[in-house]
Amino acid sequence: MPPQRSTGTDPEAEHPRYAGQYLLEAELGSGGMGIVHLARSASGLRLAVKVVHAEFAQDPEFRGRFRQEVAAARRVSGAFTAPVVDADPEADHPWMATLFIPGPTLAEHVKRNGALPPARLRHLMAGLAEALRDIHRAGVVHRDLKPSNVLLADDGPKVIDFGISRPSDSELRTETGKLIGTPPFMAPEQFRRPRQVGPAADIFALGSVIVHAATGSGPFDSDSPYLVAYQVVHDEPDLTGVPEDLVDLVSRCLAKEPEDRPTPDELMTALRSVSASYDTQAFIPEQRTGNRESARSGKGITPEPERGRPDSDAKKAPEWRRWRLRAAIAAAVLVAAVGAVTLLNDPEAQSPKKHDGKQLKSSFRPWDVDLTASGAKADGLPQCTYTTRTLYCARPGVLAAALDPADGHVLWSRSDTGGASTYATPTPVVAGGLLQVVSRNGEHLTALDPATGATRWSRDIARYDGRIAQVGGVVLLSGPDSKVVALDAATGKEKWRHSIPGQSLPQFLTYQDGVAYAVTPIGNATRVTAVDPQTGATRWQRRMDAGLSLVGAHDGRVWFTSTTIDQYTDSIVRYDVANGTAHRIALPLPLPQAQAVVRGDTAYLLGGDGSLVAMNTTTSDQLWRVETSVSKASAPVVAGHRLYLTAVDGRLLAVDTARGKMLGQTKVRLSNDRGSLVSAIPAPVTANNKIYSTAPDGSLFAVDARDPSAW
Repeated sequence: MPPQRSTGTDPEAEHPRYAGQYLLEAELGSGGMGIVHLARSASGLRLAVKVVHAEFAQDPEFRGRFRQEVAAARRVSGAFTAPVVDADPEADHPWMATLFIPGPTLAEHVKRNGALPPARLRHLMAGLAEALRDIHRAGVVHRDLKPSNVLLADDGPKVIDFGISRPSDSELRTETGKLIGTPPFMAPEQFRRPRQVGPAADIFALGSVIVHAATGSGPFDSDSPYLVAYQVVHDEPDLTGVPEDLVDLVSRCLAKEPEDRPTPDELMTALRSVSASYDTQAFIPEQRTGNRESARSGKGITPEPERGRPDSDAKKAPEWRRWRLRAAIAAAVLVAAVGAVTLLNDPEAQSPKKHDGKQLKSSFRPWDVDLTASGAKADGLPQCTYTTRTLYCARPGVLAAALDPADGHVLWSRSDTGGASTYATPTPVVAGGLLQVVSRNGEHLTALDPATGATRWSRDIARYDGRIAQVGGVVLLSGPDSKVVALDAATGKEKWRHSIPGQSLPQFLTYQDGVAYAVTPIGNATRVTAVDPQTGATRWQRRMDAGLSLVGAHDGRVWFTSTTIDQYTDSIVRYDVANGTAHRIALPLPLPQAQAVVRGDTAYLLGGDGSLVAMNTTTSDQLWRVETSVSKASAPVVAGHRLYLTAVDGRLLAVDTARGKMLGQTKVRLSNDRGSLVSAIPAPVTANNKIYSTAPDGSLFAVDARDPSAW
């Protein structure tokens, strides 16, 4: 049958007859972003070819997402998915071809034949657990596992459809973006923090899929997606009709907190011993019919897939429950209007704190303070640095403040009278024995006595446009005339002034090795210059291919991340200064807008999507990968065997650097405007088994680093 006309915005638009070499024979299905066709290869192999609608093919952001879907689908191709045969995300009509898998989707089967019998349910659950194990091992989170994305093949279930966000499929919207997924099968964290999900969200979806397969309804059902959102976050799941021997396991999958859900391996182990009737034979659909009431009693059903219970169910609820549901809908509508779906997340209703072993004895008690200066408007986050026995911070309205790190007591504070500026508040730096601070408007550099806050010296730096660095007791200012001025940090007196060869307007970075590094893009390459801050002499210079960002330096080696033109970090580059050689370490899967930190020979990279990866830069091995469920977080920091990062909603998270295991997190700390998040957040500060972090509510808080599970 010839391809049908487009279902896009232009009713006259025609679908292409070919995708690459493949003739599109018939339409298998359509979605908000594209159409899936049946096609054949030259050898007669049957394929399912997804072709993107023309209207979305013109959107660079969508093309980027489609490229990511192709990369993810290629990576997870295997026994539990539809293997990718070919793809061209750069075509006029981007497309991807996978093997055609005969068999209905789970949604189609349940709609036609009713609930699966218990043995088949266990087989389905085991197959999906195996599929998620392989998918997560490949560093991919599905984000939209649901009955229509599960194919019932002769040799077991197959998971399809990776990575494409379908705005037209989701009825919930926010000003900051669109919820990714299908409401009845989304995890609580997907409603609380849109697009910030990890592997545990797929486990929650698996639990919902099993309930649907067992009963024809999800564990949280309503015709209103807003009510579903409320139920998922606050209500207990309805497991009526789920076989008794699976209830506990499904309930664990549907735990509200991600860390309380089992892993795929744990699911598979539990399923082996769940009952003697466990069966690993291939799934053979059974023809069954009936109605919803009989389904809830274990008999056949004919429900509509992925929809809610009839209105009559709600009418049977007590009066107070109906009032609660109306309030929930109203709250959810408000959520959709204000932006991030944070109203569903009550920061005071955190999960019970867990402790590994005995409670650690310590005189330290967690604290938090507000650094707002008297009479000043605080509209930014504190930026802090730690020195022996003192924490120094700055924020809009506060030029600098000294705090006792033991209890947060403010020792002294100086107001910032500088006017408003588009610059972020610079972090205070101790150099030359003095506290170096920059006014909010970026016009003055002031050196303060660390003990009293009294001014020692000050300099007008307006012409340097924020290009300032402190390295080895020297302040470096890069001027618009291409000359660098070096000041003695202790006295403010000029040490030297001249241009740096090959660097017209250098912005210096340092990594506590006493060297000032200037990194400048030149076309498709990068020029790196190492400068002695005491004399201004060039120690070495190197032109390196690709766009590089400096992320670490120690022991005669310098590390960079390499980023593609579409802002994906695809590799790490280690440069050995002594022999002038560069070694490139490719990432198994590129990370969007990654930040990195280096400790020893290990680089830890945090993607903008929350993926956290540890790479050994000597052996080129990926040590581990974990999905933090945090997007656009602070830069990561490493102390001891822990890695820390701060989320834009104010949560501080800890990760075990040896195993990549999440160890704990603090509560959400949003501003008074509960629907708002900050666009960037400072990295936490670590010292003496304490972590100091800032949050969107403007607070500075401290927690004990030794027991993150108790945060």
